[in-house]
Amino acid sequence: MPSAPNSAADSPVLLVQLSDSHLFAEAAGKLLGMDTQDSLQQVLDRVLQEQPQIDLMLATGDLSQDGSQASYERFRQMTAALAAPARWFPGNHDDVPAMQAACADSDLLEPVIDLGNWRIILLDSSIPGAVPGYLDQQQLALLERALGEAPERHHLICLHHHPVSIGCRWMEPIGLRNPEALFAVLERFSQVRALLWGHIHQEFDRQREAVRLLASPSTCVQFAPGSEEFQVDTTAPGYRWLRLYADGRLDTGVSRVTGIEFEVDYTVKGY
Repeated sequence: MPSAPNSAADSPVLLVQLSDSHLFAEAAGKLLGMDTQDSLQQVLDRVLQEQPQIDLMLATGDLSQDGSQASYERFRQMTAALAAPARWFPGNHDDVPAMQAACADSDLLEPVIDLGNWRIILLDSSIPGAVPGYLDQQQLALLERALGEAPERHHLICLHHHPVSIGCRWMEPIGLRNPEALFAVLERFSQVRALLWGHIHQEFDRQREAVRLLASPSTCVQFAPGSEEFQVDTTAPGYRWLRLYADGRLDTGVSRVTGIEFEVDYTVKGY
């Protein structure tokens, strides 16, 4: 499997997670009233200020709102400023063929990367034309194979859809539909350290036995934690950073931009 450069096994490595950017073909496209290109740029500016040496950037789904190739090309151009290896995978709003076309000359969609003493596995939980997620047999086989091939490494598993309840009633039906299949695989491999996802547009950090469960804010609109019905939060866009140590420990945190103000447009449906 490919390894990122400059990642000595005994040194900690730094990952940056960007999630749910929801870019449009049009540069000035707005989601729920927020200019998603502008908010992504502000998040990227903050990453550049705070993280001078990034070993891997993860884009954890819903890069695009409209599934246009132009939106993926813009995302790729904007994030190139990070000057770091990168990996993407799709969410429910993404169009996989358009994403593949925008990444055709790169390794951006390669699902496994070895980094320091860790292996990062990226799973496609998207269902074409649907909002919830599902891991089909091909994805589960990829997961099992990648875990089995590297028992000496610590593992970070990434997908778009949340595999556990996050306490938002309206999001319960649109998470991963077969989480039991995911956990049935993970529970057979003691080297799994963390699960990381997007989709929920909010910060999440819990523990499930020995596995850390993590999600990141969106780089655009946030959803209110603990909400019964769909509700936009006033919290600012942001990103998650993860520092992975050779002994399997990880440190992580969320950083948010300041100064973004917008009026929520609730007439927009199907976020």
